[in-house]
Amino acid sequence: MKKGVRALLILVVVVFAGCLCLPANSMSTEKRIVIGGKNFTEQYLLPQMAKELLEKAGFMVKLKTGLATNLVRKALEQGEIDFYYEYTGTAYTVFYKQRDPAIMNNSKKVYEWVRNQDKKKGLIWLDPVQFNNTYTLMMKKSNARKKGIRSISDLANYVNKHPKDLIFGIGTEFWERPDGFRKLMKVYGFRVPAEMIKKMSIGLAYTALKNGQIGVGMGFATDGRIAAFGFVNLADDKNFFPVYNPAPVVRAEVLEKYPEIQKILKPLADNLNTPEMQEMNKRVDVDHESEEKVARDWLKKKGLL
Repeated sequence: MKKGVRALLILVVVVFAGCLCLPANSMSTEKRIVIGGKNFTEQYLLPQMAKELLEKAGFMVKLKTGLATNLVRKALEQGEIDFYYEYTGTAYTVFYKQRDPAIMNNSKKVYEWVRNQDKKKGLIWLDPVQFNNTYTLMMKKSNARKKGIRSISDLANYVNKHPKDLIFGIGTEFWERPDGFRKLMKVYGFRVPAEMIKKMSIGLAYTALKNGQIGVGMGFATDGRIAAFGFVNLADDKNFFPVYNPAPVVRAEVLEKYPEIQKILKPLADNLNTPEMQEMNKRVDVDHESEEKVARDWLKKKGLL
């Protein structure tokens, strides 16, 4: 009998010791999230801010940024990432190929439209951030003033009269997408000769415009370099571009597992406005600060970290 008790005690000790040797993740239910992002400054900053907030709430977070629009959407649908910040106008025009101005130019309507459509696919749109990062065509203020160009209609008239005067710097994705440059030329009634179009990354377009290598550049309305470099956004007087409010788009099964994500991310939607986003973009692109530092500074300023 004593031998049996002794054997049982030894067995208990061995099992307990084995448990102590197990990796920490096998003893706890760690909360893991993979956040995706596109390949421009704002799309590095938004995931970084979300990462900071989620880590504060106890999540282990991995970033998978630097992806083109179609690739990050595919990664979400295939479960390679758990969520990313998508723009309402992008989902409406690119993913669903819609062009109704009554919807796409109204922040609330376009958000509700894409939210309802994506819900059918198991993709849930959370609270949208209130800044509008629409596409824009930019010129140097001095050059635009000299040529009398204030709007895209003015630009169209000028190009039709002087087709070989202005070189356009256009992002490759902006050229290809349905709400991109070829469609814009059709709506505004002008055509830029092929040799006057230079396809380049978005970042290079700002530098090329600043250095006078191009006369018109494509960019984003919230980019800090617009004011810093003395550019002007040409008025979209025919309302070609949709509203582009960013919002986290989360896979339904992830939100079901971690419903607290919505509450954790909501402070970004409630607090981040256009001037602040422009300033954050400027600090990265013009002042060469890291996305991590800029993101943390904003969160601390708002009392969120």
